[in-house]
Amino acid sequence: MKTSLQELVLGIPINSAAYQVDRSPKGYLPDPASQCNILSLKVRLGPKITETVKGKLSLGARILKVGGVKKVFKRLFNVREGEKLLKASQCYLSTTAGPIAGLLFISTDKIAFCSDRSIKISSPNGEVIRIHYKVMIPLSKIKRVNQSENVKKPSEKYMEIVTVDNFDFWFMGFLNYLKAFKYLQEAISQA
Repeated sequence: MKTSLQELVLGIPINSAAYQVDRSPKGYLPDPASQCNILSLKVRLGPKITETVKGKLSLGARILKVGGVKKVFKRLFNVREGEKLLKASQCYLSTTAGPIAGLLFISTDKIAFCSDRSIKISSPNGEVIRIHYKVMIPLSKIKRVNQSENVKKPSEKYMEIVTVDNFDFWFMGFLNYLKAFKYLQEAISQA
């Protein structure tokens, strides 16, 4: 039986012709170096609010240059006819290598994440390539969404998305956590 890409829960990086991973991430978001390095894109989870604000403003400028968040979403992910982007939020995806800054897209069909910066991976033939780290979860494959917070710092909120095959994805560092969570709940309830 053949399953479509939309029926799978994907975490990229992958290297497969079947999924057509674009090896040139520059088409998604302009390189920050091309903007005279006015602001650093380094967004930290640390206490320096000025660094966080600078990073968020820099990413916002790059998104505007591409033509807006909806165009970025359509370029990064397979968007079917009738699918609508409900919300895009800057956040971090927790990985075993540490948090990865990026955008979380909530649409009428899926939850999708793409890193702000490309990462280096080794291909099977030994080449080092740079791709954006992506995760795409169809709403129909989400079992539940859990809220969590740091016991020592209750202002640090986390969102756990658990899929039907028991994979969990942790997102954190939202600018407006409650709004992102509200849109996520709304999307899941309408799926």
